[in-house]
Formats: sequence, structure tokens, C-alpha cells
Amino acid sequence: MLTKKQLDLLDFINKRLARDGVPPSFDEMKEHLDLRSKSGIHRLITALEERGFIQRLPHKARAIEILKLPESLGAAPAGFVPRVIEGGKPAPAPETSGVAELPMMGRIAAGVPIEAISTVSNHVAVPGSMLATGGEHYALEVRGDSMIEAGINDGDVVIIRETKTADNGDIVVALVEDHEATLKKFRRQNGAIALEAANPAYETRVFQEHQVKVQGRLVGLIRSY
Repeated sequence: MLTKKQLDLLDFINKRLARDGVPPSFDEMKEHLDLRSKSGIHRLITALEERGFIQRLPHKARAIEILKLPESLGAAPAGFVPRVIEGGKPAPAPETSGVAELPMMGRIAAGVPIEAISTVSNHVAVPGSMLATGGEHYALEVRGDSMIEAGINDGDVVIIRETKTADNGDIVVALVEDHEATLKKFRRQNGAIALEAANPAYETRVFQEHQVKVQGRLVGLIRSY
């Protein structure tokens, strides 16, 4: 039996995993549950882990796997782990969706923006279940550590669904001033666009709306070890 806070947190984590492919940060969990400190979140996370609902993955920033859900939240979790392929291991091929070949469009900076790359270097095979419904998809290799607290590490390959729009909190490929591309969390504030890192070592960069073009939204991740 879970407490209301434990159930609320598990539901929040599961929904964010299903939407973004990465778990929320401890700050986002604290804000969602209206707690005063992160220590309360640590206690709730530990309780969920001890009860077998989640597993924290070692040596990975903010990586949480949902192992099961209570009946009140549904029987089958949709989250981070089913949408991540470990590099060097064969990708599971879902019976219904098969495998898709995506163009690898080069590298994307998870740090200070780098020059945008728009040429196909090779292709990568991913399970069709990793792709969002509708739209074109492509892959990019991550360089830098500014999104590490979102579970995105240097050397990972991100799967991007092409789109020109984004909601607050989405992790997007943003083209800055038509020549620099970066992977950041998107947020509109006071008529401007904020590109937020998931690493306290990096400052949030704020631009006028015309300076930023969304080129895609994160839908999956391939991890290399």
C-alpha cells in the first residue's frame, strides 16, 4: 500500500517518462508535490524503490526505471527504459512496429551551441515503438554534459521528431540565430524563449522569439557505455 504522496510521485514520474522519455528532476518533483525540500523527495524515492515500484540506475544522473505500477495507475508502465537502447546490444524488435532506419544528422551540443549540421552521416536502426506517432524522425549524437540531469549523457544518441512547435518543458533541438544548434529544455517566458540546461554548471540562455527556431522534440534515447 502506497501513501498518497508516494502514489502522486510515482504517477508524476510515469507520466513524464511517457511524455519526454526522461524522468523529472528532483526540483520538478518537489514543485509538483509542493514540498519544501529535496530531502522529502529522496525519502519518497527510497520508499518506492524499497517497495519494488522503481529502480534507480547506478552511475547515471537522474535515471529512474519504473518496474511496476499499482492497479490504480494501470498495469503497464510507459517510461524511460522501454524507449532506450543500450549501445552495442541488439535492439529489440517489437512484433507490431518493427525496426526503423533513421538518418544520423551529425552531432548536437548539450552545452554551448555548436554549428548546425544538416547532412546525413549514416543511419541508425531503432525500434518503431520508440518513434512518436506521425511525422519524420532523425538521430543526433550528443556532445557535452549540459543535459546530464535529464539523463542525457555525452555520447548518447537522441531520437528527434521533426516539429516547429514545442510546449514548455519539452526537450528540443533549437536552432539559434539560424546557425547554431543545441539540445535544451524549451520554455516561453515574458515574450522570450529560454533554453534551459539540466546541469547547474550551465546558465539558462534567453533569446527573442525570432532568434530561436524549434527543429524537433526529443522522443527517444540510445545509450552508449
